[in-house]
Amino acid sequence: MTPADGGMTAMDRPSPAALPRATAVVTGAAQVLTCAEGAPDLVGCIAGGVVALAGDRVLAVGTPQDVARRADLAAARVVPARGGIVLPGFVDSHTHLVFAGSRVAEYSGRLRGESAASLRARGVPSGIRGTARLVRAASRAQLEDEARERLVHMLACGTTTVEAKSGYGLSTAEEIRILEVQAALADSQPLRIVSTLLAAHEFPEGVPRDEYLREIVEDIVPEVARQRLAVFNDVYCDDGYYTVAESRRVLEAGLRHGLQAKIHTDAYSHIGGAALAAELRVVSADHLNHTTEAELAALRDAGVTGVVMPALDFAVAHTKPTPARTMLDLGLPVALATDMCPGCWLEAMSFVIQLACRHYAFKPEEALRAATLGGARALGLQASIGSLEPGKQADIAIFDLPSYEDLAYRFGRVRARTVLRAGAVVHEGAAP
Repeated sequence: MTPADGGMTAMDRPSPAALPRATAVVTGAAQVLTCAEGAPDLVGCIAGGVVALAGDRVLAVGTPQDVARRADLAAARVVPARGGIVLPGFVDSHTHLVFAGSRVAEYSGRLRGESAASLRARGVPSGIRGTARLVRAASRAQLEDEARERLVHMLACGTTTVEAKSGYGLSTAEEIRILEVQAALADSQPLRIVSTLLAAHEFPEGVPRDEYLREIVEDIVPEVARQRLAVFNDVYCDDGYYTVAESRRVLEAGLRHGLQAKIHTDAYSHIGGAALAAELRVVSADHLNHTTEAELAALRDAGVTGVVMPALDFAVAHTKPTPARTMLDLGLPVALATDMCPGCWLEAMSFVIQLACRHYAFKPEEALRAATLGGARALGLQASIGSLEPGKQADIAIFDLPSYEDLAYRFGRVRARTVLRAGAVVHEGAAP
């Protein structure tokens, strides 16, 4: 195989023996979007670009001439882009992947104007506790099968890394069971799954508040850490859920046991969770609808990434959407995520990009960067994924689109034609 070399002469071309050998090359693209850290246009757009791979890593990225100077392509397998766009696989940094059933009856009831009390009176599963009841009644096989189907759709939409939270167990045994399902899925399908313990998602029915808080701190966190079932420890710090003092106990317990900290906060009220996030230098603070500008600046200064989810704001018709534009203007690193959960059933990061551009006033390049490198930063993985740079893992999505701007423009039909995870083709779809 000899891809176009841009007219190089034999005198210009280095000896193949002096070059590292590529195992595969993605060629024929209209645009390669590297989303590299220092890209002045934020997406590192290379018209007609080429990506050379060596095993599971990116070997070289650039124009055909640049790549031919840096890699021996003679024996490389061709992955054709066919005039489409090539970009890093999306990094979906906030999901509640494993749950049972759905809450469609709650959602449709809300659309008809039904109150929470009326839904409860009718026995409709509602909220976190409603889903927790469904999870407890489900078999492990059901939980795994339902989550696997969601992962299939995520992959087909170009996502290669998914953060997945527990949180619908609300007991030691059930929280661990959810994390075990996630571990099994991580070993049995191609997407990378990064697990987060979210035992502090709600308080279980019939259990005193202090008793469950003690269970989280003394039982769940240590056992999850001992079994290495999670990388992160999260808490829902908001009015009606966990107070700032309770959130501190949960997060500090995780830190003592080697679990990095994340926080859900300021989604529906302002009780001081963002200040706690800045103080503890959590890896990410998520939602942030009611966070003040001064607190956003403090998060920036503490090195925190803000994870924003426009689809959740859309799904609940939020009266105070996340001030994501302000975050960008302040220089706070931002990640876009689906918030895939029973209250926001969404597998496609392209729709998140579209909502961010229209409702958060993101530019297309800002949204693409937040859905790739921003997501990687929210997981502490920016050194290995989230951009197409030499040495990084070869997680790549190819879309049959003429420009990255079409990700923000074409609604409802944006699925990847080819997806590579760690250099291997793991999805091939029909052209739209």
